[in-house]
Amino acid sequence: MYLEQLIISARAVVVFTVLTGLAYPVLMTGAAQALFREQANGSLIVKNGKVAGSRLIGQPFDDPKFFWGRLSATGPVAYNGAASSGSNLGPLNPMLRKAVQDRIAALRSTDPGNPAPVPVDLVTSSGSGLDPHISPAAALYQSPRVARARGISEDSVRETVDRHTQGRFLGVLGEPTVNVLELNLALEAIKWDR
Repeated sequence: MYLEQLIISARAVVVFTVLTGLAYPVLMTGAAQALFREQANGSLIVKNGKVAGSRLIGQPFDDPKFFWGRLSATGPVAYNGAASSGSNLGPLNPMLRKAVQDRIAALRSTDPGNPAPVPVDLVTSSGSGLDPHISPAAALYQSPRVARARGISEDSVRETVDRHTQGRFLGVLGEPTVNVLELNLALEAIKWDR
């Protein structure tokens, strides 16, 4: 009797291993490749035959001629997809307050003539620490610095920001955003009239 139950159990393990360990992953991978090829392959942005990055993971930019994204909470390498996490620092935590003050000081030092309030998404990290987007307000705050560093008009930079602003999902969900990598690549690709 125990031998019979053992054989039934062993068969069940083999059948479910084949179904859930082989057939299901192959079926889902095939469906993802057929229906959502770009997303299934990481939403990669390819520029001149080379991968420039992903639409889904932020990248560090520190050159004044580029727009800067949200702070990354991953460590020790910024925007490390394998270490996605928030900072877990609460609003009353002195470390968060210092990090925000340091970031404000860094933003003010690179653009001392900009009197506008610094948008909150430029001084805090997202929940995942990988967010590739900033708010339109954060992009517009940086526009004067980017225009000066590139030697172009601020209006041209603002137009590029407007073209790369993504609206709410289905017109009602979420907030408008700007993908920092796509915006920076668009600025690099445009031949400006000087």
